[in-house]
Amino acid sequence: VTAGPTKEYIDPVRYISNKSSGKQGYEIAKSLSKRGFDTTLILGPTNLKISEKINVIKVETAEEMFKATQKNLPADIAIFSAAVADFRVNKNEYKIKKKDNFTINLEKNVDILNYVSNHNSMRPKLVIGFAAETNEIDQNASKKLIEKNCDWIIANDVSKNDRGFNSDFNEVTIHYKNNYKKDKLLYKKKSEISEEIVDRIVSQLS
Repeated sequence: VTAGPTKEYIDPVRYISNKSSGKQGYEIAKSLSKRGFDTTLILGPTNLKISEKINVIKVETAEEMFKATQKNLPADIAIFSAAVADFRVNKNEYKIKKKDNFTINLEKNVDILNYVSNHNSMRPKLVIGFAAETNEIDQNASKKLIEKNCDWIIANDVSKNDRGFNSDFNEVTIHYKNNYKKDKLLYKKKSEISEEIVDRIVSQLS
């Protein structure tokens, strides 16, 4: 399970990131661990206190998360709930001094979900991605499901303050590959959402 944001450094003190707290991914990892799965959590920079029962690998950048993911394959299930930065910066060695303006050149990061889904030699039996959206939630999730070649996409709306990023609550829709079925998990605690997701994982693998 990947969770949390990544930080892409501009210089030693400044970085690009996002508001992901890592809570949903952590709750999924806890639910899997409780069900007896040997679970590894690859976690971006967060303030979460992690249970000692879960094997956690802490990373900062998208590149570090990608390398940690590679090292932990093969696996039966891969769940990519992290909000990974799409772009990175060519980091300046020293702190950039204040200027009226300056330009940041961005380079594309590796798409971890896409990479794992499309490498048959290491592809898990079940690959699940997340789609954090602010509009056209289902349309964007359905498109991502096809483009990334994953088995499920779990879509959630991160434009609202009472759910998603930096909240203990969520509301998600699970989109399944090769059919038009969708499961909507209505607004509830992320721990409860996680239990419902893991119920469906166990059902699919059994």
